[in-house]
Amino acid sequence: MAHEHDHEHDHEHDHDHDHDHEVDEEAVARHLEGERAYMRRQALAQIRQYPDVALRMRAREITEFDEFLVQLVERMFELMHDAQGVGLAATQLGVLQRVFVFAPDEESAPRAIVNPRLTLDERDKLVEEEGCLSLREVRVPVERATRVVVEGQDPNGDDVRLELDGLAARVVQHETDHLDGVLIIDRTDAESRKQAIGELRPQPSLV
Repeated sequence: MAHEHDHEHDHEHDHDHDHDHEVDEEAVARHLEGERAYMRRQALAQIRQYPDVALRMRAREITEFDEFLVQLVERMFELMHDAQGVGLAATQLGVLQRVFVFAPDEESAPRAIVNPRLTLDERDKLVEEEGCLSLREVRVPVERATRVVVEGQDPNGDDVRLELDGLAARVVQHETDHLDGVLIIDRTDAESRKQAIGELRPQPSLV
């Protein structure tokens, strides 16, 4: 009956192989998560953090659609992706030019809007929590219009007009605020603002 024993032994090997495969998948998942966390930290290190003075400055209108603008937008796309954000304004990189990038949704390619002009539908507003790549882990409630029309140009200077709602509408309002030196802590209620500023205040280090 050696054949039967060998067959059982083969099954044991198959089981061990399946177990190894499961372990390998877990190890790969942990490694990928570690990579994403590292990339996020690296990206955030390049994004200006509160209370950096650039975050309070109003950006200038863009008049030259040149290679500098194209490269700036490409860098912003990369940083937004690596930081796991849905929007990023040039002022967050210390560049005082009126351009931001955002991801309309998970299916659509990210977009860049130069010299944005917003028309808000004031009839329908919603309060939701917002975070910001320049405010670490802080999240505060902010009231925004749920529908908005954004007009401007793309990095080539061509006209752009988008009708947005939901998260995309919220994101373009958030990023346009950045270009005016306005932060979410300015848009929230007094108690939430006080708590957020407390969290953002540098903690004393023990020597």
